[in-house]
Amino acid sequence: MYVKTKHYLLLLGCILSIFSAAQSVQVLSAGTKSSFRGLSVVDDQTLWVSGSAGTVGRSIDGGKSWQWLSVKGYEKTDFRDIEAFDAQTAIIMGIASPAYILKTTDAGLNWTKVYENRDTSMFLDAMDFVDPQHGIVIGDPLQGRVFMAKTADGGNSWQEVPLNERPAVATGEAFFASSGTNIRLYSPNEYALASGGKQANLFLSGKKTNLPLIQGKETTGSNSIALKGKKTLMVVGGDFMTKDSTTLNCFISTNGGKTFTAPKNGPHGYRSCVEYLGQKSWIACGLNGVDITSDEGKNWSWISKESFHVCRKAKNGSAVYFAGGGGRIGKLISN
Repeated sequence: MYVKTKHYLLLLGCILSIFSAAQSVQVLSAGTKSSFRGLSVVDDQTLWVSGSAGTVGRSIDGGKSWQWLSVKGYEKTDFRDIEAFDAQTAIIMGIASPAYILKTTDAGLNWTKVYENRDTSMFLDAMDFVDPQHGIVIGDPLQGRVFMAKTADGGNSWQEVPLNERPAVATGEAFFASSGTNIRLYSPNEYALASGGKQANLFLSGKKTNLPLIQGKETTGSNSIALKGKKTLMVVGGDFMTKDSTTLNCFISTNGGKTFTAPKNGPHGYRSCVEYLGQKSWIACGLNGVDITSDEGKNWSWISKESFHVCRKAKNGSAVYFAGGGGRIGKLISN
């Protein structure tokens, strides 16, 4: 029995090594020096990015060529998140003071302001859509509760969620606008939300559960959450001031967030984004590189040391792209 088990583990290790060795990240020429934290991949060929200095980029040939623009009138706005629906239609989120949400239906030539908030404490963090009509945007706490606004008409209008219906947070608890992925919708009215800072918690449609991620400082906690149905979810984070630290930076739940398990061999540093790829495969990226797992998060392989803020899989396809600082854009490739 021992010999058979030993051989099985060796075989499994070889399979995982072969899988990770077959994956790498190709850095694409971006042509801009903006820092990108917004990334939306429509299909294998169509992707949009957004970031600092009012910059938005669009590619319809898999990142080989790009249309770049600085949104007129918003040249100083940091667009930390973007949701694209096709080659013509996208929504961008400007984080703060004032906070804006803009929409284009003509490939970025013109933008319509669909939401504005001039509260000096306003700071938007992330946005997610469950379908082309229903979306949500979240922001740092106001009056001790998570800021939330929803749309049911494809982002043409946004309605702020009443204060008493928003989750309450602890002092020093907030949300990182690091990759636009700390909020994920299950349905128009069901969400998974991960916080960070002095506390790191999981909110499942309002129900609050403490996360085992590192926490206690303003720079610690969860940065991203990804879903595999309603039962399985992955959270990543760490401390963005110690990018190489592997302490309590990744956990997975297979029972809908009731309990969490740490990887046997986790991601190799702070991770700002995690994405579910299919079957038992997930990918995560951060300031010191990219990790991938093919065994439901038990073992992660460091496949690139290129720095990225965000990684997203095509909504309609299998391509995986990355975006980060210094105009860096990448693509997952098989060797």
